[in-house]
Amino acid sequence: MPNTYTQIYLHTVFAVKHRYGLIQSTWKEDLYRYMTGIIQNQGHKLLAINGMPDHIHTFISVNPKQSISELMQDLKGDSSKWINDNRLVKGHFEWQTGYGAFSYSHSQIDTVIQYIMKQEEHHRKRTFAEEYLSFLQKFDVAYDERYLFKTLE
Repeated sequence: MPNTYTQIYLHTVFAVKHRYGLIQSTWKEDLYRYMTGIIQNQGHKLLAINGMPDHIHTFISVNPKQSISELMQDLKGDSSKWINDNRLVKGHFEWQTGYGAFSYSHSQIDTVIQYIMKQEEHHRKRTFAEEYLSFLQKFDVAYDERYLFKTLE
């Protein structure tokens, strides 16, 4: 797109279906590398990726040629196929429906990267549900509690 210049930074959050802790430390780095390739192959730049056994955070410099929903469909669909093709979990792996996407300015890049890279530390203090709800509230996102990520039972 000639003469089109953008600066779009998105922090995305998505969870394993039913929030099961299926992402294992033995293969999570391979998953992150695979997801990095998906993002880069669509013309975006991954700035950070990390998570916990039940969810993942990404921070992406977004290329406007692809919608956020298409990017997330590619990222979640292709990565779940990769997990299943490599038989990394017993049974069938799926991501939970939906995701959170929150925009940040250029001046906040380092702060967001640090937050994502310190997931283990954050989750010693609060749950994923508390974290996710805090993002929705911080960004003043209207939500229906019936459609929030399902909590562990």
